[in-house]
Amino acid sequence: MTDPPRLGIQLETKPYIAVLQAVAFLLCLYLFFASIELMSAAFKMSGRGLAEQLLNTASDPLAGLLIGFLATSMIQSSSTTTTIVVGLVASGALTIELAVPIIMGANIGTTTTNTIVAIGHVTRPAEFERAFAASTVHDFFNLLAAFTILPIEVFFHPVQKSAVFLQSTFAGAGGMKLASPLKVVIRPLADFVTGLVPSTLPLMIIALLLLFIALRGMMKIMQGAVLSRLEGLFDRVLFRNDAASFTLGVVATASVQSSSATTSLIVPLAGTGVLSLRQVFPYTLGANIGTTITAILASFATGSPAAVTVALAHLSFNIFAIVIYYPLKALPLWMATKWGRIAAQSKGNTAGVFAVYIAAHVIPLMYILWSARR
Repeated sequence: MTDPPRLGIQLETKPYIAVLQAVAFLLCLYLFFASIELMSAAFKMSGRGLAEQLLNTASDPLAGLLIGFLATSMIQSSSTTTTIVVGLVASGALTIELAVPIIMGANIGTTTTNTIVAIGHVTRPAEFERAFAASTVHDFFNLLAAFTILPIEVFFHPVQKSAVFLQSTFAGAGGMKLASPLKVVIRPLADFVTGLVPSTLPLMIIALLLLFIALRGMMKIMQGAVLSRLEGLFDRVLFRNDAASFTLGVVATASVQSSSATTSLIVPLAGTGVLSLRQVFPYTLGANIGTTITAILASFATGSPAAVTVALAHLSFNIFAIVIYYPLKALPLWMATKWGRIAAQSKGNTAGVFAVYIAAHVIPLMYILWSARR
């Protein structure tokens, strides 16, 4: 027979437990976003100058694509890459024809943070398989889009022509600046830590430690009752269909002005099974659109037609990519699922997969250096 006083005590304490879980989850979420901001600061600290030098060496469309990929991988901000490209085009140092491939490459390079987040699940094979697939579906979509559209762009310039047309439509439009609520909250801690540790390697180590602490905390809290509540929220509201997922990706990324942050956040959710890969996919497409909005608004404020054209080229490319590969979504979904399964099969496979990622950075760099010497 159930003891009534004991049951009463349990019922009274449940709300407090729920509140404590919510507070702990929000704290872990704050640390998660802070770690992403610190990683971005570390990348920029070591890579921005080199990224600018790389962007200046673009000599042909393929080199431009690879340069955009490498430069954005170094600074983990496609918006920053786009801003540098806008400045180079406006000054006459770079043509729009070469700027467009660089922007295509920037779309690929901005997904590195997702892969780092997925490593947090590496000790749990089933979670790692789901998380790694979720982190790489964005990669595969951007890769397929770039290598499909680049040859078409070289010969027919659909992205450039669309951007020029849109620029003429918006000619004379004033600019505005969006304030990122996420950066307002996260920046004080990030600036404080960066001030204490103004060196790249120690800052990266601190960022990774914070990331894995936050991920571990979030995973523990999300297990059990909290996980079941989240599943209901995501399935019935936020990710109920592709249109809702896509819209959430656009709004969230435009609001926080960081596709790295918004796409990295869904990796642990996919790892724990809260989200499926099919729910993640349209969200990442929305993030691709959302990340262009800040640069477009900023370009309007410059009053430079070249700046506006480059920013709108980023939007045009992503729209073309969605038109082509959303109907063919089975391909990037299959590639990501297969890649996640391979990576999670064994420690050797995991090491092999990450060796491929290293090679994917070294080989393009060698091509760029060879191309620059011709």
